[in-house]
Amino acid sequence: MAVEKVNSSSSLAEVIDRILDKGIVVDAWVRVSLVGIELLAIEARVVVASVETYLKYAEAVGLTATAAAPAA
Repeated sequence: MAVEKVNSSSSLAEVIDRILDKGIVVDAWVRVSLVGIELLAIEARVVVASVETYLKYAEAVGLTATAAAPAA
């Protein structure tokens, strides 16, 4: 029985391909307040994915209804 060594290092192209295939979502929310007064509120959602992957998952959560509607 032969033992096969698997190289676990990935090229940059393979990493980018996997990210675009699976997608990454970074969701951040920051609120700065002083004595109960909100001074600054930042909400950000960053999605890195291919268009196909984004639309597949956006449709599952109902985000594509307005994008799919024809323009009047």
